[in-house]
Amino acid sequence: MPTLKKIVVQDFRNISFQELEFSPNVNCISGNNGEGKTNLLDAVYYLSMTKSAFPVPDKFIFRHGCPGFTLGGTYAMENAPESRFSIKVTDEGKKLIRDGKTISRLGEHIGLLPLVMVSPQDSALVSESGEERRKLSNAVLSQVDKQYFDAIQGYNRLLSGRNKILKEPSPDAALLAVYDERMAPLASKVFDGRSRLAKDLEPVVANYYRLISGGREEVSIRYRSDLSERSLHELFTAHRDRDYMLKYTSSGIQRDDFLFLMDGYPIRRVGSQGQQKSFLVALKFAQYEIMKRSYGFAPILLLDDVFDKLDLGRIGNLISMVAGSDFGQIFISDTDKSRLSGIVDRITSDRAYFEAVGGVFTKLE
Repeated sequence: MPTLKKIVVQDFRNISFQELEFSPNVNCISGNNGEGKTNLLDAVYYLSMTKSAFPVPDKFIFRHGCPGFTLGGTYAMENAPESRFSIKVTDEGKKLIRDGKTISRLGEHIGLLPLVMVSPQDSALVSESGEERRKLSNAVLSQVDKQYFDAIQGYNRLLSGRNKILKEPSPDAALLAVYDERMAPLASKVFDGRSRLAKDLEPVVANYYRLISGGREEVSIRYRSDLSERSLHELFTAHRDRDYMLKYTSSGIQRDDFLFLMDGYPIRRVGSQGQQKSFLVALKFAQYEIMKRSYGFAPILLLDDVFDKLDLGRIGNLISMVAGSDFGQIFISDTDKSRLSGIVDRITSDRAYFEAVGGVFTKLE
């Protein structure tokens, strides 16, 4: 089970330089809004996923006036005493190194340091378009299934090429047919993965939601895809004239969506802020559970400002879950240091506290 022992952060968001050692159990970061709590958690996320947890280009992560940033992490690993990872990001690209050896394909790194993050930005999973929910499915499946990762990467590259052809004044029908043939098996792989994910997620989400909310409502998940009725080749054939007119590919897995329901109705329409937050936490914990089953060990868990918009009853239920033996290394951020310590001290004595002020982190005794 990878556990982050130490991190070195340089010129990442508002963090100039920081070197921190962590507890293998629970790590708590407190501080006011804008001081850098989320930035530190995002640095941990970046080391695992080679990208930010948030939809922002890398150049906007560089500390103001800097040409790039560097992250380094020392991890206790499952089959080795420890392993060191570092990534340097500039306008020219990314360089990822493990134990002194360059990793040429970033995709080879995804899944080595499994991780789940829960943050206020997750509200977009309920309120925004299907793109956000597709990103979640890709993040989960890409970490546990290399074939899925390769399939979604390949499909998206081919989709971009197909759309370029459709934008031409006279699209080449023969070339489109070649793209269709190559995209079809990739789409099937993605469809199968997302179908299984929805089926696996639903009962686990429902169970976690009951634990958090006290069983007041029933939640469910439905997967919606163009491929539920016809193959990709059949879809492209049926919609060829429409694609010519629109000048882009109007059907396929890029239109997939996941419906989040509460008592049979869309949760974004009928759920309160607390209910929606409870559902999102349950969804992320279900992601955590599925990844843990796949790997055989617990991923790192990042809880960013997770207590916001939850009443005391739901917070208590959430902490009772986290206090169980099923969770591995945990990072928790909160603006209220007293609330955080009061909660965590009841869970374990094996914890570390850090205070963030202006991108500088102080370890507290």
